[in-house]
Amino acid sequence: MDNNQRDKCNIRFLINKLMKYSIYLFTFASIIPLALILIYLIKQGISSINWQFITQLPKPIGEQGGGVLNAIIGTIILIVLSTIISVPIGIKAGIYLSEVKTGKLAYLLRLSTDILQGIPSIVLGVIAYLWLVKPMKAFSALSGSVALAIMMLPMIIASTEETLKLVPYSLKEAALALGVPYYKTILKVILPAGMSGILTGVLLAVARIAGETAPLLFTAFGSPYLNFNPLHPINALPLVVFNYASSPYPNWWHQAWGASFLLTMMVLILNLAAKTGASRWKVKF
Repeated sequence: MDNNQRDKCNIRFLINKLMKYSIYLFTFASIIPLALILIYLIKQGISSINWQFITQLPKPIGEQGGGVLNAIIGTIILIVLSTIISVPIGIKAGIYLSEVKTGKLAYLLRLSTDILQGIPSIVLGVIAYLWLVKPMKAFSALSGSVALAIMMLPMIIASTEETLKLVPYSLKEAALALGVPYYKTILKVILPAGMSGILTGVLLAVARIAGETAPLLFTAFGSPYLNFNPLHPINALPLVVFNYASSPYPNWWHQAWGASFLLTMMVLILNLAAKTGASRWKVKF
């Protein structure tokens, strides 16, 4: 090997090392903001977490103490209602797209899903306000759940479609060859085979909506009371953070940090569960 070739090899080696360490550096730099946010949030919020904070209702303005029980219950109610509304629609749409590859309806459905995924959440809140709040003449958990359900749909549809595409066509052929009706083949063969991936998509969709505030400002609105009626206003952790953080009361600021901590931990756990499920529940045949 002459000197010219040796120099070229050395240059390639140096460039390779430079790119390798630059990737490490940028990867580490992208993790730093999340780590700093979590550390600061834990530092500020964990001091507010106690039994009273979790099990009591908010105190009137000027009184110390109180909790966010109504917001915790409200967040759970909103998530459950949104899931009940969006999961059947999303899974059925995903099944249709996985079965029908071409056609005008399939094209329109895919286009609508892509557009819906890019619509700002506050716009969906305004739409739910016009659809439900104005006709009902009242804010409600139902209207908030509809707005959040619309946000969940694109992720559920996409995860269902992509998961069912991984199911071997031979399973469907075998079921149909044995005389199983088409709808039973879908419900009892194809859908169970991809259920793990679908559930992962649902978890990601729930994590996506758990921290949304903008749609709830126009729909659920918030309430200082513990409410289980979906036709009445309801509080949620994102609303607590928004309202308390913008208030002039130091006690509410302290509680806003606590609610932020609870909400962040909820979203973090849901995302970790979805990532774990995505790696362990892959469709294997």
